[in-house]
Amino acid sequence: MKHLSKIAASALVVLALAGCTGTAMKTQQLDSSQYTVVGHSEATATGIMLFGVIPIRQNNRFVRAQTAAIQAKGGDAMINTQIQENWFWAWVLSGYTTKVSGDVVKLKTVQ
Repeated sequence: MKHLSKIAASALVVLALAGCTGTAMKTQQLDSSQYTVVGHSEATATGIMLFGVIPIRQNNRFVRAQTAAIQAKGGDAMINTQIQENWFWAWVLSGYTTKVSGDVVKLKTVQ
């Protein structure tokens, strides 16, 4: 029985650590000859930590905000990116709102 409880505890630790991984924002080093600036854009995304340990749309909120800002202008990437974060608290949860803003660019095609 002790062996089974060790396996269960190990599985719980692995699942907890896997749940804490996030998605990295993708940024590119672009030369000004590679793009045309479409315009300034910004977007927000919110994630929640329920009971302080259960992430709900928490780990990928930076990428969701960046993607929404780029898509709002019909671009391909973002330069001059700025990130702001605000948080709020309620009895059973904490929320984190990420705002991504910057200049959206359309990449030029190589011919």
